[in-house]
Amino acid sequence: MSGAMNPAQPERPARPAQPVIPVYRPDLSGNERAYVLNCMDSTWISSIGAYIGKFEAAIAGITGARHAAAVCNGTVALHLPLHCMGIGPGDEVIVPAFTYIASVNTIAQTGATPVFAESRAGDWLLDPSDVERRITARTKAIMPVHLYGAACDMAAIMEIARRRGVRVLEDAAEALGTTIHGKHVGTFGDAGSFSFFGNKTVTTGEGGMVVTDDDEFAAQLRQVKGQGQSLTRRYWHEVLGFNYRMTNICAAIGLAQTERLPQILAAKRRLATFYKETLASLPVTFQRPIEGVESADWLVSLLLPRGTDRDRLMAEMQAAGVETRPVFYPAHHMPMYRSEEHFPVAEDIAVRGISLPSFPALTDDELGRVCETLRNALRQQGKA
Repeated sequence: MSGAMNPAQPERPARPAQPVIPVYRPDLSGNERAYVLNCMDSTWISSIGAYIGKFEAAIAGITGARHAAAVCNGTVALHLPLHCMGIGPGDEVIVPAFTYIASVNTIAQTGATPVFAESRAGDWLLDPSDVERRITARTKAIMPVHLYGAACDMAAIMEIARRRGVRVLEDAAEALGTTIHGKHVGTFGDAGSFSFFGNKTVTTGEGGMVVTDDDEFAAQLRQVKGQGQSLTRRYWHEVLGFNYRMTNICAAIGLAQTERLPQILAAKRRLATFYKETLASLPVTFQRPIEGVESADWLVSLLLPRGTDRDRLMAEMQAAGVETRPVFYPAHHMPMYRSEEHFPVAEDIAVRGISLPSFPALTDDELGRVCETLRNALRQQGKA
């Protein structure tokens, strides 16, 4: 080929995109690895081992509960106490329409009927006045759900429950570290349930815990979670039970997490304050816990201005390297629980709510980036 050719110009390397800031990332910087390796070295990796009792004792100590029973996930931490309360076909359990679906599924799994109740606009949680209206002769329990680290109005709910003679199971899956006037959630009702999924304040990967102050009920929980086996006679099964046990490895991770719970909670409360102060000029609404509540700020969530295209906003934030997620859809909109009943507050929260990155290791620079990305996305829609 004749003629000179211009040498090819080397392509400039593309500027690396900023790493995506996820909604959550567990902090495993403590003794998690050492304790798990200890399980492996000792060969105690299944549902018997020293870490299970230690983890149960740690959660009992944190919550102030008399008893804590470890189970394999947060969902069975709801189903187990419902079953042990004798709730079944023909019974009704009142639960908020705005909640994660596990709250409702576990009621249905007993054969009982979930009865949906409205939320309050300020804290997004179960409205006690609506609970009162929905109690019937078939009502056996109320399930308040402490969403996003805030706490239900347990004084009002417990007053109703005692007066009307119904049980209370607190779904505190998202609220480890949350207190009301210094008393830990999960300890107001007959029992409380916690989740230790990978995005929770304390994680075991998968895991849950039931807490109670009732000695007999605690013994029943322990027997039923272990296939109904007698607590004193091995392989003698006295009642219908389930295999809901936690593994020693999961408990080892959880124990290591609890050792740093004060630091984790402080970090999460710091980032929640950062968001609220930095975004104060935007027309967004944060969840507002009631007086006396110290929130664990599990997942900082807010309501977008009415008329915002939430899906578009979340897509724009994702493209800019910030992950968000919508809040939960109302349970009464799910196909298996579909109801024509209208819950205006719950539906409004569900259609406008998003959750922001909320993991403890977020830096001020990352938090600032999240806030600026949200501001820009709202500006694109003329909402900022």
